[in-house]
Formats: sequence, structure tokens, C-alpha cells
Amino acid sequence: MSSDPRTLAIGDIHGNSRALDALLRAAAPTKDDIIITPGDYIDRGSDSSGVIDRLIQLSTAHHLIPLRGNHEEMMMDARHSPELLHLWLQCGGHDALRSYGIPEVSPDLTKIPSAHWEFLDQTCREFHQTADHFFVHGGVDPKLPLDQQSPRVLHWTTFPPSRPHVSKKTMICGHTPQPSGIPGSLPHAICLDTGAGLGGWLTCLDVDSSQLWQSNELGKVRESILRAPRRRW
Repeated sequence: MSSDPRTLAIGDIHGNSRALDALLRAAAPTKDDIIITPGDYIDRGSDSSGVIDRLIQLSTAHHLIPLRGNHEEMMMDARHSPELLHLWLQCGGHDALRSYGIPEVSPDLTKIPSAHWEFLDQTCREFHQTADHFFVHGGVDPKLPLDQQSPRVLHWTTFPPSRPHVSKKTMICGHTPQPSGIPGSLPHAICLDTGAGLGGWLTCLDVDSSQLWQSNELGKVRESILRAPRRRW
């Protein structure tokens, strides 16, 4: 008898394709599992291009729900003006360009594969929700329904939230690196950014069982259980 499908959430990847490959081998998602990635696939690490390639491949064989993060927002906006391109480069975009083999001086963004732009523009979403959880990159305005949140709030709000969301669902996010290397855990919010791209860990959470898999840029893997949340509400 097959087990129930899992909901697997993977934190900020930041160009670490080796860590992502190791994490997927450890978690071993099936075609029935749902994989949710809350954004920040690019910058900082050495293989932004490879990470997006892997996510596109993953979406063809699995049920992948990719969200946009603030780094995807900056990359997409970089197409529109030199000022926005400069902002992206200052925030790690130079690492992404190197992964595409594009010089940083007067970079030609049209050399980025069209399939990658299509993934960012059309496949990625701003949020996802289930009966008990919602998934965003950064955070939310706790007073507003998800479909009324601005992209800036969704992409740039930092963890921890000031209070629970009006929906009473548990928020699962990334964006704010947890210096302990362990996901931040509160009664109504979990942060899965554990420092990939900053010498830390990439994290995958089985949302229902609280099983954790983590990998680093060397491909080392460790497993644990998400700790009980600290009370603050």
C-alpha cells in the first residue's frame, strides 16, 4: 500500500545546485508528492543557472509549486533599466551572471535562456495555500487576505512576523537567514532560510511529519525533526 503524498517545502537555494541535488536524493520525492519552493533560487551561490534548470526539470516529473522571491524580482526588474540592473548586481546578481557565462560589464540579459525567463515570469507564483498552511517568500501583512497582498510585502517582509495572519493558518516562508542553521519555528510561522549561499544549509521540510533534511554546498546531508515552536503569541 502506498503512503499518502507528502508536502515538501524547500527553503532559499541561492545558486547551490549541489546542495539541491543532495537534498532531493535524501528526501526522494515521488511523483505524488507536492514540492513547494518559496523562492530565491539565484544569486550568491555559483550555479544559479543550474538551479533553475533543475527546477524546470523537476516541474516536468513532479508536482512543483515554485514561488518568487525578492532575488527573482530583482533579476526580472533588471531588464527594465540600468538602475535596476545595478541594484540586482549589488545584491548578488553578478554571481548569477557568471553562471550564465555573461560578462558583468554591459551584460546582455537576452543571453539568459528564454525557458528561464518563462519559468520566472509565468511558472512562478506569489503564494500558495492549503487547508492549514500558506507559503510565501518573505511574509505578509497579517490583516490582509493573501490575494490582497502586494508583491513587495510578500517578497521583502522579514521573519519573525509581528502576529499571526488573519487566516489563522501557519505561514511557511524563507528570505530571513536563520543563523543557527535550524529553521525558525513559531506557533504560526516557520522560516526555512537556513543560510544556503552564505555557507549554511539548504533545508527541506515535510510539512505534515516535521521531518527535516538539510544539505550544504559540499553535498553533506543531515536529518532531524523540526523543533517545537517557541511561544510568542
